[in-house]
Amino acid sequence: MLVVDVQEAFAGAIHEIERVVERSRVMIEAAKLLGLPIVATEQYPKGLGRTVEVLQGAMGEEQRYFEKLTFSCCGEEAVREAIVGTGRREVLLVGIEAHVCVAQTALDLQAMGLRPFVAVDAVSSRRQSDAEVALERLARAGVVLTTTEAAIMEMTVWSKHEAFKGISRLIR
Repeated sequence: MLVVDVQEAFAGAIHEIERVVERSRVMIEAAKLLGLPIVATEQYPKGLGRTVEVLQGAMGEEQRYFEKLTFSCCGEEAVREAIVGTGRREVLLVGIEAHVCVAQTALDLQAMGLRPFVAVDAVSSRRQSDAEVALERLARAGVVLTTTEAAIMEMTVWSKHEAFKGISRLIR
């Protein structure tokens, strides 16, 4: 899972930011229950602030945040190494802004031979139209669009999964 730039400075300007933060929190909690690696980025945190507190709390104190200046998370070697270092071939993205950092990252992940998934209910932009066009563009490029609940249930596989009880509480 890749949490892209859900930072304090953006919070007041992003369309439906409360939805993005809440769905991202749910996805983070589910990833932890399922034992999935989480990589988190912050665009120029010195000037734009840290990841919003709700998500910092969900990820926990041990979470490492990668600072970046490039729009694509893949433009930073440390982030690329962290993603590749997970050993996973599929990467689920949440965050902001959908038409800039999320889109560029998803397309770069795809170019790296990985399979990006974007949780559409956990991404947004300042303008709704930018997010909508970005998601349409990504879908046409072959990036998998999903929702947090669909992704969580797909990763859980069945109701006998050891994490299912915790997962079902999360998605209610």
